[in-house]
Amino acid sequence: MASTLLAAPCFLSLQNGKVGARNLRSSFYGKLMCSEFSLGRKSSRSYGNSVVVASVLGGKKTDTRGIVIPDPDYRIPIVLLGLAGGLAYTNNLLPAAPVGLLGILLLFQTTRVRFVFDDEALEVKVGNGDQLQDSGENVFVGGKNRWKYSTFVNWELWWPNFPILVYFKETQTKPEGQVHFFPVIFNGKKLYDVMVERAGPSKTSGPKES
Repeated sequence: MASTLLAAPCFLSLQNGKVGARNLRSSFYGKLMCSEFSLGRKSSRSYGNSVVVASVLGGKKTDTRGIVIPDPDYRIPIVLLGLAGGLAYTNNLLPAAPVGLLGILLLFQTTRVRFVFDDEALEVKVGNGDQLQDSGENVFVGGKNRWKYSTFVNWELWWPNFPILVYFKETQTKPEGQVHFFPVIFNGKKLYDVMVERAGPSKTSGPKES
């Protein structure tokens, strides 16, 4: 399990929507392709609210949802590293090693992986700040790491009060549906809000206000 995560960290896809050891496949990032992250001539970025762009076309205003990128959240890797430290302190080195490696891996991914929500699709990008790059073709299930909201069959956020995983199933990769899991290394509340706005409501409730 640890080697699988190290080889293709964080993003998991399941063939035919079945959970099983043989069916579990990693759906992460292929060859990186450099591209500047922009919207038209100017970059538009929002951390919480959609950017509304008004243009005059034939005397009418057209509202366009802007790009939303949830802020990174380091709680999961910090918890894992703390757990690994506690296990090591009590001389439980065997379980401490994989937990610690997973924590380090997620810590690294939190600094560079971003969910980018544009007007029509969710896309996984890598980079820092405004210098985001295309994550390339998915080496396991094929196709780009970009999925149109119109192809989403369902999505869930586990668990709302302390989100650990986000799940979604889409029919863009394959007609019968492709399932994806991703650790919530972003602001869970913001992630939920933008998913509801762009992909429709989930069967789960959103994170409760503190």
